[in-house]
Amino acid sequence: MSLPADYHTHTPLCRHATGEPTELAAQAVRLRLKELGFSDHAPMPRDDFDDWRMRAADLDQYVARVEHARHDHPNLVIKLGLEVDYLPGCEDWIRDLANRHPWDYFIGSVHYVSESWAIDNPAEIAKWKGREPMEVWTAYFERLTLAAESGLFDIIGHADLCKKFAIFPQQDCTPLFTRFLQAVKRRGVAVELNTAGLRKDCREIYPSPRIVHLAAQLGVPICFGSDAHAPNEVGLNFAEAVQLARSAGYTHYSCFTKRQREDVKL
Repeated sequence: MSLPADYHTHTPLCRHATGEPTELAAQAVRLRLKELGFSDHAPMPRDDFDDWRMRAADLDQYVARVEHARHDHPNLVIKLGLEVDYLPGCEDWIRDLANRHPWDYFIGSVHYVSESWAIDNPAEIAKWKGREPMEVWTAYFERLTLAAESGLFDIIGHADLCKKFAIFPQQDCTPLFTRFLQAVKRRGVAVELNTAGLRKDCREIYPSPRIVHLAAQLGVPICFGSDAHAPNEVGLNFAEAVQLARSAGYTHYSCFTKRQREDVKL
């Protein structure tokens, strides 16, 4: 089976990944991927915001390393992207980042439900205690919907990251999912099928089959990402992700060039 493009990969510049871009590209070639995208964690306005993303001064070096991978692997299509955290109030910063280099795509992600709590950070898992899961999931999806509506992103990443630690609400979350997906549809944004969830406590692709099927019903485009933080994670579990997409009725996925979307047969 020919595997789709992997658009979610990281580099050591984010301070919690291993393997230079050329090493990840070499793995993509071994897997016979035709296309690979890099999307390391974008800087925030303050370098001390957290310790798991690029510093602002590293941005040019990041682009240079991706260019080096392109030089080393001329037969592999390599796209240049960023995974950009969405926090209300940071919109101008994101626009500034968008103007700095000829990006192919921006993945919009929500990790923070407040400026001080990244809900997927294992070091902060204690913050879940004493909170109703539905309260946290609602805050997360409200912010994710704002990200989709912002017009700043081409792709929404790991769209139910709030399930990472397998903490689920008892209530029906369908209204949260539907509101989010309707915003995605209005803006023409793609939703990523991210296989990293299979490597986390939730043991499930991001987003869930329920969300993927709702997305298909609404005609929301999709793409694929491994969220690789090491070369051996490139394209990992993509067969399962393709099976999920097909089970929902998808026949195509999205690729991006200079922030323009193109549908490719799955």
